[in-house]
Formats: sequence, C-alpha cells, structure tokens
Amino acid sequence: MDGNRVATLVGFAATLVVLAGLVWVVGIDDTLAALTAADPVALAAVAGIALLWLVSWGLALWTVLRALGSPVAPHTAVLVFVAAVFSNNVTPFGQAGGEPLSALLISTAADTEYETGLAAIASVDTVHFLPSVGYAIVGFTFVAAGAVQLTRNLAFAAAAVAVLAIGIPVAAVLGWQHRYRIEGAVISGFTPLVTAVARVVPRWSPPAAASIEARIERFFAAIDRIATDRRTVLQTFGLSAFGWACLAASLWTSLYAVGAPVPAEVVLLVVPVGSIASVVPLPGGSGAIETVLVTLLVSTAPVSAPVATSAVLIHRVGSYLLPTLVGGGVATALGVDHAASPET
Repeated sequence: MDGNRVATLVGFAATLVVLAGLVWVVGIDDTLAALTAADPVALAAVAGIALLWLVSWGLALWTVLRALGSPVAPHTAVLVFVAAVFSNNVTPFGQAGGEPLSALLISTAADTEYETGLAAIASVDTVHFLPSVGYAIVGFTFVAAGAVQLTRNLAFAAAAVAVLAIGIPVAAVLGWQHRYRIEGAVISGFTPLVTAVARVVPRWSPPAAASIEARIERFFAAIDRIATDRRTVLQTFGLSAFGWACLAASLWTSLYAVGAPVPAEVVLLVVPVGSIASVVPLPGGSGAIETVLVTLLVSTAPVSAPVATSAVLIHRVGSYLLPTLVGGGVATALGVDHAASPET
C-alpha cells in the first residue's frame, strides 16, 4: 500500500513538472493573462458540459450492467463511473492501469462477481473507441482540406487517426479470435506466480488453476453476451458518442472562454487524438495529454500557444480535476461500504 502511494505521488510530481514545463515554454505571463481574462459564464458552461459527459458515459455503464444481469440504479451507475474515472486518473497508463480498480468498484456497487465488473468496464471502454474514430476522421478530413500544407503535426495527427481507425480494432479482433490461447497463457503463467507468492504470504491460499480458468471463462462469456446484444451495443454507442461530443464541446467552450473560438472540426480532431496520450506512464496521462492538445491546437487553428495552453488547462479542470475530486469521494465511500459488509 505504501509503495502504491509513493508511486502515485511520484507520478503526480512528474505530471506537475511536465505541466510547469509546458507553461514555461509557451510563456507563463501570457498564459496567466489569458486565464485571468476568461469569461466566467463560459467557465461555468465548461463545468456543466463536463457533468453531461460524466452522466452520458455513466449511463453507458448502466446499459452494459443491465445487459449482464447486474442492474443498478442509473444514478448509481453514474457515480460508479465517476469513481472509475478517478481510478483511471490516479494510475499510470490511463484506462489500462485503472481498469482493475474500476472493476472492483463496479463489482462492489453492483454486488456481482469481479469478472462481471471487469467485463462491464472493458466493454464500455471498447465501445468508446468507435465514436472517437468517427469524430477523428471527420475532424481530420475537414482540417486537412483547409490546410495549406501537411505540417509535421498534421502528419502526426494523421498517424494517430490511423492507429485509432485501424490499429486498435485489428488488435481487438485478433485478441478475441485468439482468446483461448490467451486464456491458456494466463493460466500457465499466473498459477506458478500466485503459488510462489503464497509461500511468502502467511495464511493465504492461492486460487487453484481450475478456479482461475473458471474466472477467465466467466469474463469472456460476459464480453460475448454484451457483443451479441445489438440493443445494448447501439445504446452504449449512442451514449458514448454524445459523451465524446461533450468533451469536444468542453474544449471548444474553453477556447471561447479565452476569446479564441475555433472551427468545430478542430476540436473533433484534437480531442480523440489527445486521448491517445493517456497511455504514457503518468497518472491518467495528465501532462502528456495537455501537451498534445496544445500542440495540435496551435498547428490546426489560428491560436497562440499561451491562449491554447490556458484553454486546455480550463478544459482539463472539467474533464480531469472535477471527476478526480468527485470520484475520489465516491471510491472512498464504496471502499468503506465494502469493508463494512458482513461478507468481507
């Protein structure tokens, strides 16, 4: 536990260093001037848009849990999703690092198996890729059509869109086709590991290979159940698409707040591409995401670096800091309830 806390603190320290470096490079005084001159009404709108995003993606989780036979109240699903965002935001590698904790929070709130919670959050995160690809392609098409020349940053954006549109779906399909090989590899590699851990951890019995296999099969069965439920997939896709639109609107409104509105296609491109930076080993990708957003904004719109930085910081307060603070409280409450449960 102490090791995890130290790693988290180190991660946040590194994030602050990256953000401070970004602001220093673009100009501290100019960035602060743009922030202090921001329209307060637009700032309030950014917070409201962020809440709409959280509600829409929380309802996407609600539809998936309902399809898995582990329904919760819609408001509970929204709160649990905010807690899941918190776990993503405080662990390295974004969603990849936060999903195990998110699955635990979901299984606790829905009173279901851990595998079901993991399948639910994995399914929701997978669906989120689909509309982001569409928005990125539309945004890049219009931005590239209006560009005088293909700059290095636009070339990076094109490569990122290609990864979203081709690389990730191909990897997902191949992973699903070879899921039984993956299952066998996990069992053969994980069982000796937990056995070795059990030798040094007192009064702890490791799960048997058959138990691990059953858990993995339940996870795959839950994924398959969602994938074959057309109604659930369409509902989740629609809610996800609305959430991505809210994130794009949040960045656009943040730019408007500092007096630099941009064409809609710019934010439709920048927001999905910027999300790829969450894979870096920083809490929630923070620091890297801001840098990518600022770089793309400056290269695709007539916006100065200090103004773009100030707008990105405002946007990230709504899309990163707000759910982290609220989600931390929800995650703590779920942890307390779980510890107080007579089953634990």
